[in-house]
Amino acid sequence: MGDQTSVENLSFEDALKELETIVEKLEGGDVELEESIKIYERGAALKAHCLGKLKNAQLKVEQIVLNQDGDVSATPVSTES
Repeated sequence: MGDQTSVENLSFEDALKELETIVEKLEGGDVELEESIKIYERGAALKAHCLGKLKNAQLKVEQIVLNQDGDVSATPVSTES
């Protein structure tokens, strides 16, 4: 699979691209069992990373509001759950 960059250091786009490659490999069925397990585990980590990035982006978008003058303003995003 080439680059084994830490999942946490990947951009959303890079993580999604790698996840798509993993899915193609697994669907192709040409990967040995041990390798399938390794790439499945990485795929699970990539999926979680992508979902986290999407959740953070959604929170940021939800914080953008129109003020009374019709101007866009942002309110601080709380990352606490």
